[in-house]
Amino acid sequence: MRKATFLTALALVLAVCVASMAHAGKLDDIKQRGKLICGVKDAVVPFGYVDEKTNQIVGMDIDVCKYIADKLGVGLELKPVTSATRIPMVAQGSIDIAAATMTHKYSRDDVIDFSITYFMDGQKLLVKKGGGIKSVADLAGKKVGTAKGSTSEKNIKTAQPQCKVLSFEGYPQAFLALKQGKVKAVTTDSTILLGLRNSDPNPEQWEIVGDYISAEPYGLGLVENDSDFRDFVNKSLAEMWVSGDYQKTYNKWFGPDTKYYLPLQWQMEIWPF
Repeated sequence: MRKATFLTALALVLAVCVASMAHAGKLDDIKQRGKLICGVKDAVVPFGYVDEKTNQIVGMDIDVCKYIADKLGVGLELKPVTSATRIPMVAQGSIDIAAATMTHKYSRDDVIDFSITYFMDGQKLLVKKGGGIKSVADLAGKKVGTAKGSTSEKNIKTAQPQCKVLSFEGYPQAFLALKQGKVKAVTTDSTILLGLRNSDPNPEQWEIVGDYISAEPYGLGLVENDSDFRDFVNKSLAEMWVSGDYQKTYNKWFGPDTKYYLPLQWQMEIWPF
């Protein structure tokens, strides 16, 4: 009888411990660790790229992560990700947040969760100036470059079924293929194309053309089913917007005094505080 009572008590203690661990969640993990681990691009100007002077990753996405880390009162660690690796790294827990020019799609929501939209863009084409490509209609029978694991892969196939899509590890590689004449266009979000074009030694040789192929609302990728962490991130983004810090950060990278000027023409979804 005593043995049965002991085993019952032990089972109860184990159940409480497991429940406590499950309840701890990502917020407690981050605070105990003392740093927020963010997966960011390291070759997408101006969202995330390596500064040649400091050899550090900088950009719009990095500043957003820094704001959230400061709200948590912890340090920030950056891990480079690609379009293909960012979702698995969130799902596996090797990063806490993916801030990596990632479009929020319902199909991706089956694997990870997302924050509210923190950046709005749309997909276009980057082409050689005077090369005869003005829209997706001109790409029939031609090769188009983009990045593996991106929404751009599927979108361009839907918009122009008669083109051949070549997928590269990243957008710089796709742009290099355009320069080498291996593809007739590079397609992705217009801001990424703007970064590619204006970072080139001869930006006047390239142009961004066509109507938007698709809307691209960016969300921060988060671990699945952790509402406390998701709520904290969403509230931090809302506070960033309401305080004006978002606009300052945006202008730092996309303002009129930058090489990547893009007027801020959308509003973040803000719930009442």
